[in-house]
Amino acid sequence: MTDMNRINAQELEQVTGGQMNVVNNPHEGYPYVNCRKEPSLSAESFFTIPNGTEVFPTGRVVYNDGINWYEINLAGAYDYGWVAGHLIGR
Repeated sequence: MTDMNRINAQELEQVTGGQMNVVNNPHEGYPYVNCRKEPSLSAESFFTIPNGTEVFPTGRVVYNDGINWYEINLAGAYDYGWVAGHLIGR
């Protein structure tokens, strides 16, 4: 098993059950998480999600830039985007 698959397996286990919370942006002064158009640090951020907001992973996960990226949807919104996995928790 490659490192990438091991990391994905650990994080995928955490998202089972669907509903998650965006709980933490570890950077001081940023009480939100960037939601990006593509699963990449260089991708455009097209909206921000305040810490603690419930998001719904679609099940799509991409490993890029050393990060597991989760495609998410906000409740009641039609917008989908990508959030770094380490910023999503129960």
